[in-house]
Amino acid sequence: MVDPLSDVIGLLRPQTVFTKGISGAGRWGVRYGDFGHPSFAIVIEGSCRLVVDGQAELILQAGDFVLLPTTPGFTMSGLEPVTPEFIDPHIAATATGEVRHGRQEGPPAVRILGGYFIFGNEDSGLLLSLLPDQIHVRGVERLSTLVKLLIEEAASDHSGRTLVLTRLVEILLVEALRLTQTTDAPAGLLRGLGDARLAEAIRQMHSDPSRPWTMADLAKKAALSRSAFFDRFARNVGVPPMEYLLAWRMALAKNLLRQQEIDIAEVAERVGYGSASTFSTAFSRYVGQPPGRYARSFANQNAASS
Repeated sequence: MVDPLSDVIGLLRPQTVFTKGISGAGRWGVRYGDFGHPSFAIVIEGSCRLVVDGQAELILQAGDFVLLPTTPGFTMSGLEPVTPEFIDPHIAATATGEVRHGRQEGPPAVRILGGYFIFGNEDSGLLLSLLPDQIHVRGVERLSTLVKLLIEEAASDHSGRTLVLTRLVEILLVEALRLTQTTDAPAGLLRGLGDARLAEAIRQMHSDPSRPWTMADLAKKAALSRSAFFDRFARNVGVPPMEYLLAWRMALAKNLLRQQEIDIAEVAERVGYGSASTFSTAFSRYVGQPPGRYARSFANQNAASS
């Protein structure tokens, strides 16, 4: 069975770039500006306060896991009121070793393992828009084990390190996202997949993107009327069904064009267009440039960086 969540993670191509230990003691608080890259943290011991911009305050406890797909600004502190110290996240990302906040001597009140990664797909913004702004999971040992393995591997110099890190991050993402795949999740792909009827329609789109889907076809797969399907999909996924299908097709098309292994006519066929010209028109309107130019610009970027 096609798994849309795995499709999305596979297309994003996550890459681990940094991990570190964070601890705090006494009265402490830090304020980070917008970072943009996905980040994660798991509390090893103790507790602290986390307030992500636009989200409800969280009191994190040992075993808690937090994933921020785009990492907006946030404040992290001890449990006592304090004026936080501003930290530039891009400068902080270059730090090595454990970062200690507040009182420097004595045992810490909280210990956190955290890190961030980038996506190899330049279209990540589109796909990340389908995920919640903040994912908080409590008491799942599998996630704790994965993060520990990730950090141990990042600190090692073993052969195959890059491959292992990439796979660990992919598994970490899938584990965290599947745990929030519920009908009460924020609007997005995970909430849509938490609805059995919508999930079937989403699976069908992912399994056969070349099919000339209509609203009636998708509504039938979801066993709903067209109007009920449209309203339910838009409310739960956050975009109308045909807009989601277009976004997914264009993400696939970009990926195929970047590989430069097939011609535009075959790309068009694979993503549901009857001709190269029809596809080129739709791609140009959606992306802002024709598919041929898009493929050449990507090839030129690769040549310049190699």
